[in-house]
This record gives sequence, C-alpha cells and structure tokens, in this order.
Amino acid sequence: MAVKENAIKSDLARVDKLRDEDVDCGDIPELDDAVFAQPLVPWPPKKETITIRVDTDVVGWFKRQGRGYQTRMNQVLRRYMDMAGQRSRPTAPARGQAAGAAGRSSKRAR
Repeated sequence: MAVKENAIKSDLARVDKLRDEDVDCGDIPELDDAVFAQPLVPWPPKKETITIRVDTDVVGWFKRQGRGYQTRMNQVLRRYMDMAGQRSRPTAPARGQAAGAAGRSSKRAR
C-alpha cells in the first residue's frame, strides 16, 4: 500500500505544478447554470401526505430517535418494500364485504 501512496503523492506534486493553460479539456462543455438547472435523478421521490393510525408506542419510539422521525419511518417502509420485492400478496375483500358477499349491501348501507 505504501508504494501506491507514494505514487499518488508524486502525481499530486506534478499536478500542482500544472498551469490552467497546460490542461487539455478537449470537448468537455463548460459547466454553467443551465447544466445544473436540471437534476440528473428525480430524487427524492414525490411525497404524499396521508393520515394513518400507528400504535402509540411505535410512534413514540421513532420520535425518541430525534428529529426526522417521519423520514426514518419512511425509510423503514421503503426498506420493507424493497425487501418484499415483486412478491404479491392476495388482495383482501373490500371493506364491508366478506368473501362471497358481493352484491349484498353492508349493514351501513341499510
């Protein structure tokens, strides 16, 4: 490792001695405001405001971790989503409809 480190140090000394006019930039376009106006990656993804019910102790645990607890909760959900991958789960019947009860009205509709 010392050999590689010495090679880097000798290159740095050589580079430090270069003048701007000695550096060939070739076809590299100049970096201006237009270059930085557009992001390269659409990150972070668009956020959606939702209302969910979370157990008090779960929210409390995240809040005790300090500022940014909602971001951490989102990271945990994202990690779960990434780990679950493309595996699909069977969909549950719509709320108020038991399996095989399609066409019948729920108690609320009566």
